[in-house]
Amino acid sequence: MAERTRRAYALDLGQLADWAQAHGLGPRELDPRMLRRFAGVLSERGLSRSSIARKLASIRSFYRHLLERGEIEASPADLVATPKRDQYLPRVLRPDEVSGLLDSIPTGEPLKLRDRAMFELVYAAGLRAEEIVNLDVVDLDPDAEELRVSGKGGRTRVIPAGEAAWRALELYLSRARDALAGRASGGERPDPALFLSRRGRRLSTSDVRRRLRTCVDRAMGGAGISPHTLRHSYATHLLEGGADLRAIQELLGHASISTTQTYTRIESGRLRRAYAKAHPRA
Repeated sequence: MAERTRRAYALDLGQLADWAQAHGLGPRELDPRMLRRFAGVLSERGLSRSSIARKLASIRSFYRHLLERGEIEASPADLVATPKRDQYLPRVLRPDEVSGLLDSIPTGEPLKLRDRAMFELVYAAGLRAEEIVNLDVVDLDPDAEELRVSGKGGRTRVIPAGEAAWRALELYLSRARDALAGRASGGERPDPALFLSRRGRRLSTSDVRRRLRTCVDRAMGGAGISPHTLRHSYATHLLEGGADLRAIQELLGHASISTTQTYTRIESGRLRRAYAKAHPRA
């Protein structure tokens, strides 16, 4: 599993351990009824259905581990139903809003050139924040206008990016990246990361979110826009333009088509609004 997944599972199991210990129970004493009670406690604390489902997945993984080690004969977690996930429609920007945001990022200094190239690429390729910070320079193929992306679960995909993103990347690579790389502490090996911090190091996902908030505040004066908003907008605009759902699944790196189908609900909502506005007997 990925490092972030392991950390999340450890946190989930720690919460279960604390709750079970308070009731004088160990892993072998927890039965399906007690695990359902734990899920109920999580719900009372205000956790969403999707968060509870994630924690139950962590618990199932833990009990599968005990089963494989021969420490238990059956997993009590297998008899606990997963709550139906909350249905929500992610926020999506209109194409003109995306263009306004990206065009508003100035390109007069290294950090601004970096930000422009970074967010052009997030939208052009539908990247997650973690994927953008994990990109290395060698992952780019300018001749084919493609990049190699390492996504969730260690899955790698090769995806195209448009001309606007490549123009921004060329400016960043020719005018800014070497300047940022030169700011690394003496004796450090050059960082292979595509996008570097002001100290010449690989960015973190929190750096990316913070820089996008700064750009959004300057261009739109609004909150609630994250790198994932650009990813959602990318997928929705592809669907509106006639792209096949399976192709969008591959481009986004979704393991299941059901995840990609979220965007059909966004499109369906848009069509319903258009119908209600335009049809004389709507």
